[in-house]
Amino acid sequence: MSDTASERELVVTRVFDAPRELVFECWTDPDHLAKWWGPTGFTALSVTVDATGGGAWRTCIRDTADGTDYWAGGVYLEIVAPERLVFSFSWDPQGDQPVEDTLVTVTFADRDGKTEMTFHQAGFVSDPSRDGHEDGWRQSFADLAGYLAGGAR
Repeated sequence: MSDTASERELVVTRVFDAPRELVFECWTDPDHLAKWWGPTGFTALSVTVDATGGGAWRTCIRDTADGTDYWAGGVYLEIVAPERLVFSFSWDPQGDQPVEDTLVTVTFADRDGKTEMTFHQAGFVSDPSRDGHEDGWRQSFADLAGYLAGGAR
Protein backbone atom coordinates (compact mmCIF):
# COMPACT_ATOMS: atom_id res chain seq x y z
CA MET A 1 0.00 0.00 0.00
CA SER A 2 1.37 3.39 -0.90
CA ASP A 3 1.45 6.12 1.68
CA THR A 4 -1.05 8.73 0.52
CA ALA A 5 -3.40 10.99 2.42
CA SER A 6 -6.50 9.60 0.64
CA GLU A 7 -5.66 6.11 1.87
CA ARG A 8 -5.54 7.48 5.38
CA GLU A 9 -9.17 8.52 5.30
CA LEU A 10 -11.78 6.67 7.28
CA VAL A 11 -15.36 6.21 6.08
CA VAL A 12 -18.02 4.35 8.07
CA THR A 13 -21.66 4.14 6.98
CA ARG A 14 -24.29 2.83 9.34
CA VAL A 15 -28.09 2.82 9.46
CA PHE A 16 -29.77 3.55 12.80
CA ASP A 17 -33.37 2.65 13.58
CA ALA A 18 -34.21 6.18 14.71
CA PRO A 19 -35.25 9.44 13.05
CA ARG A 20 -32.37 11.57 11.83
CA GLU A 21 -33.33 14.50 14.06
CA LEU A 22 -32.68 12.29 17.10
CA VAL A 23 -29.46 10.81 15.70
CA PHE A 24 -28.22 14.32 14.92
CA GLU A 25 -29.14 15.43 18.45
CA CYS A 26 -27.16 12.49 19.85
CA TRP A 27 -24.09 14.08 18.23
CA THR A 28 -24.74 17.64 19.42
CA ASP A 29 -26.30 17.34 22.89
CA PRO A 30 -23.78 16.64 25.68
CA ASP A 31 -26.27 14.56 27.68
CA HIS A 32 -26.76 12.25 24.70
CA LEU A 33 -23.05 12.18 23.80
CA ALA A 34 -22.11 11.11 27.32
CA LYS A 35 -24.23 7.95 26.89
CA TRP A 36 -22.38 6.57 23.85
CA TRP A 37 -19.11 8.45 23.24
CA GLY A 38 -16.02 6.27 23.41
CA PRO A 39 -15.20 2.70 22.42
CA THR A 40 -16.08 -0.43 24.38
CA GLY A 41 -14.41 -0.40 27.79
CA PHE A 42 -14.40 3.41 28.05
CA THR A 43 -16.68 5.77 29.94
CA ALA A 44 -17.30 9.41 29.01
CA LEU A 45 -16.44 11.41 32.13
CA SER A 46 -16.77 14.90 30.71
CA VAL A 47 -18.57 16.17 27.63
CA THR A 48 -18.91 19.86 26.79
CA VAL A 49 -20.46 21.06 23.56
CA ASP A 50 -21.08 24.46 22.01
CA ALA A 51 -22.85 23.23 18.89
CA THR A 52 -22.62 26.48 16.96
CA GLY A 53 -20.44 27.41 14.02
CA GLY A 54 -17.05 28.14 15.57
CA GLY A 55 -18.10 26.64 18.91
CA ALA A 56 -15.85 24.19 20.70
CA TRP A 57 -16.40 20.65 21.94
CA ARG A 58 -14.33 18.71 24.45
CA THR A 59 -14.53 15.21 25.92
CA CYS A 60 -12.72 13.04 28.39
CA ILE A 61 -13.04 9.27 28.18
CA ARG A 62 -11.65 6.87 30.78
CA ASP A 63 -10.30 3.42 30.06
CA THR A 64 -12.19 1.39 32.66
CA ALA A 65 -9.47 -1.31 32.62
CA ASP A 66 -6.55 0.87 33.71
CA GLY A 67 -8.12 4.22 34.68
CA THR A 68 -6.27 6.26 32.04
CA ASP A 69 -8.07 9.43 30.91
CA TYR A 70 -7.96 10.58 27.30
CA TRP A 71 -8.99 14.13 26.39
CA ALA A 72 -10.00 15.24 22.91
CA GLY A 73 -11.55 18.34 21.45
CA GLY A 74 -12.12 20.49 18.45
CA VAL A 75 -14.21 23.19 16.83
CA TYR A 76 -17.46 22.96 14.88
CA LEU A 77 -16.84 24.29 11.38
CA GLU A 78 -20.27 23.59 9.88
CA ILE A 79 -23.62 22.63 11.39
CA VAL A 80 -26.65 22.04 9.19
CA ALA A 81 -29.30 20.44 11.42
CA PRO A 82 -30.24 17.64 11.00
CA GLU A 83 -28.18 16.92 7.88
CA ARG A 84 -24.48 17.57 8.41
CA LEU A 85 -21.76 18.20 10.98
CA VAL A 86 -18.18 19.18 10.24
CA PHE A 87 -15.69 19.54 13.07
CA SER A 88 -12.03 19.30 13.89
CA PHE A 89 -10.87 16.44 16.10
CA SER A 90 -7.62 16.20 18.04
CA TRP A 91 -6.48 14.13 21.01
CA ASP A 92 -4.53 15.94 23.70
CA PRO A 93 -0.85 14.95 23.51
CA GLN A 94 0.10 11.73 25.31
CA GLY A 95 3.80 11.03 25.77
CA ASP A 96 5.66 11.12 22.47
CA GLN A 97 2.56 10.56 20.31
CA PRO A 98 2.30 13.05 17.44
CA VAL A 99 -0.64 15.44 17.60
CA GLU A 100 -3.11 14.71 14.82
CA ASP A 101 -5.53 17.38 13.73
CA THR A 102 -8.18 15.52 11.81
CA LEU A 103 -11.35 16.69 10.12
CA VAL A 104 -14.63 14.86 10.72
CA THR A 105 -17.69 15.15 8.48
CA VAL A 106 -20.88 13.36 9.48
CA THR A 107 -23.94 13.34 7.24
CA PHE A 108 -27.41 12.14 8.19
CA ALA A 109 -29.91 10.97 5.55
CA ASP A 110 -33.53 10.04 6.20
CA ARG A 111 -34.30 6.48 5.08
CA ASP A 112 -38.03 5.95 5.73
CA GLY A 113 -37.84 6.89 9.41
CA LYS A 114 -34.39 5.41 9.88
CA THR A 115 -31.13 7.32 9.58
CA GLU A 116 -28.22 6.53 7.31
CA MET A 117 -25.16 8.11 8.89
CA THR A 118 -21.97 8.49 6.90
CA PHE A 119 -18.92 9.27 9.02
CA HIS A 120 -15.74 10.53 7.34
CA GLN A 121 -12.48 11.37 9.11
CA ALA A 122 -9.37 12.60 7.31
CA GLY A 123 -5.88 13.79 8.18
CA PHE A 124 -4.38 10.80 9.97
CA VAL A 125 -0.58 10.74 10.28
CA SER A 126 -0.36 6.96 9.84
CA ASP A 127 -2.27 3.87 8.79
CA PRO A 128 -2.18 2.40 12.33
CA SER A 129 -3.74 5.60 13.68
CA ARG A 130 -6.53 5.46 11.10
CA ASP A 131 -7.12 1.78 11.79
CA GLY A 132 -7.24 2.33 15.55
CA HIS A 133 -9.74 5.12 15.11
CA GLU A 134 -11.86 2.91 12.88
CA ASP A 135 -12.07 0.26 15.60
CA GLY A 136 -12.94 2.86 18.21
CA TRP A 137 -15.59 4.60 16.11
CA ARG A 138 -17.27 1.33 15.11
CA GLN A 139 -17.53 0.37 18.78
CA SER A 140 -18.88 3.83 19.62
CA PHE A 141 -21.47 3.58 16.85
CA ALA A 142 -22.55 0.18 18.19
CA ASP A 143 -23.04 1.88 21.57
CA LEU A 144 -25.01 4.67 19.85
CA ALA A 145 -27.26 2.06 18.19
CA GLY A 146 -27.86 0.43 21.57
CA TYR A 147 -28.58 3.77 23.20
CA LEU A 148 -31.09 4.64 20.47
CA ALA A 149 -32.73 1.20 20.73
CA GLY A 150 -32.96 1.62 24.49
CA GLY A 151 -35.24 4.62 24.22
CA ALA A 152 -33.06 7.70 23.76
CA ARG A 153 -35.28 10.75 23.46
